[in-house]
Amino acid sequence: MTGEASRRALVLFSGGQDSTTCLAYALERYAHVETIGFDYGQRHAVELAQRPLLREKIAAAFPRWAARLGEDHLIGLAALGEISQTALTREVDVAMAENGLPNTFVPGRNLMFLTFAGALAYRRGLTRIVAGMCETDFSGYPDCRDDAVKAMQLALNLGMEARFVVETPLMRLDKAQTWALAEDLGGPALVEIIVEHSHTCYLGERGERHDWGYGCGRCPACELREKGWRAWRGAGALTPPASASPR
Repeated sequence: MTGEASRRALVLFSGGQDSTTCLAYALERYAHVETIGFDYGQRHAVELAQRPLLREKIAAAFPRWAARLGEDHLIGLAALGEISQTALTREVDVAMAENGLPNTFVPGRNLMFLTFAGALAYRRGLTRIVAGMCETDFSGYPDCRDDAVKAMQLALNLGMEARFVVETPLMRLDKAQTWALAEDLGGPALVEIIVEHSHTCYLGERGERHDWGYGCGRCPACELREKGWRAWRGAGALTPPASASPR
């Protein structure tokens, strides 16, 4: 792929740390970047309220990126929440399930997200789909694995006769390296935006401000975020892998 079409991207943007870092990654690379989010009845729906705020803060802090930031799309996927008996869609305690996965795993979620993202990208003429899946520091979700994402890329291209490239810049990074990548992309200003305005906590708590951001501090998402923050701050400025650094 060559020309302007290859420089138009769609970012899966939940309003969390990872997707905000992915948005910065795309804005650094592509001439036109749109965002897509999903309302599936998630328990931490507060993340949806953070999405427009994050876009606003990033645009204000980075005028060059602001010129590249296109439309936002919020897609309702209530059916996914209706069929999901999980700790992300029901008021139940976060725990390990009998199958060895945490009960925060929403079966098919990322597969559906990529399918709808592909359909929107097809209509909007966007050829890069950027997503924050990671199989380094994650909760064991099978649909975060590189093989699953590559299979979805193949299915989207076969099913739509398209030439999408699904990029997962965080796939091989741990959370400390993700913090380092954010600093590498946007300096302390981007790190502060992520700390102050992104949302990761599975329980949707934003009442307590930690040095790494808001959250309950106990759920797996908060624990991963805090652990990465501590490792990054403790090690000083980590250098992200070359594959993740801006071109």
